Amino acid sequence: MSSANLMSRTPSTATPTWHQFERKVDEVKPSKTDLNHLVMDYLITNGYPAAAQKFAVEANISLQTDIDSIQERVEIRTAIHAGNIQAAIERINELNPQILDENPSLHFSLLRLQLVELIRTCTSTPDGDISPALEFATSQLAPRAPTNPQFLEDLERTLALLIFPSDNLSPALASLLDPSLRKDIAMRVNEAILQNQGACQEARLRNLVKLRAFAEKKARSAKKDIPDKLELCLTNDTHDNSSSNNGSTRNGNSDSVLANNGDIDPMIS
Repeated sequence: MSSANLMSRTPSTATPTWHQFERKVDEVKPSKTDLNHLVMDYLITNGYPAAAQKFAVEANISLQTDIDSIQERVEIRTAIHAGNIQAAIERINELNPQILDENPSLHFSLLRLQLVELIRTCTSTPDGDISPALEFATSQLAPRAPTNPQFLEDLERTLALLIFPSDNLSPALASLLDPSLRKDIAMRVNEAILQNQGACQEARLRNLVKLRAFAEKKARSAKKDIPDKLELCLTNDTHDNSSSNNGSTRNGNSDSVLANNGDIDPMIS
């Protein structure tokens, strides 16, 4: 019997052919301990104290950080997400005034966001009083603007929100009122606090994802033999997330606050 006939009778349950690259990847076996520590680092760095506590028990690893310090970052970030910028600034200064004193760019960004929130409030109703926004811009932002050309440009662009109707803004102005601005600045604040505390500003897992994307880009530009599509296996399952968030809310843990404020990690969204 020919070899071709033998091959045609091979059971359909045979292992599918893998690309050589995929076989090499499959040969790499990271330890469960290393993976657990990566997950724990991610939960701590990105501010999920309840999840970190639960995972520490389930993975039988020590939680080598103060839960209160994570919760402080959570509350600051939640205040920013809610548009309560003054409260966030006060909490940051209570934590350590040097965080903003040593980062004038971040401080200005927070104050500008506070101005955006004031403008949002005063323009939400017809004939709204814009004097609180103007007074804040004059007292808090105007003295800082001349120290940096970017500060001055940002202030001028923000004040333009008082001139044009909110329903007919250019994309550049509309982006100031988009909730994503709160999220971006909240992320910067989180990183600044971590840096001030001597911790890594970014989770190691996120760095690995970035490194993996960079390596793939370099490999493709060099015409290396890799599969046409490399799955990252970090897809966002809506059903699972919904179940998880509902469970968080029922348990009353603080992690649900972040989820309910749209804090979906861009790494997995």
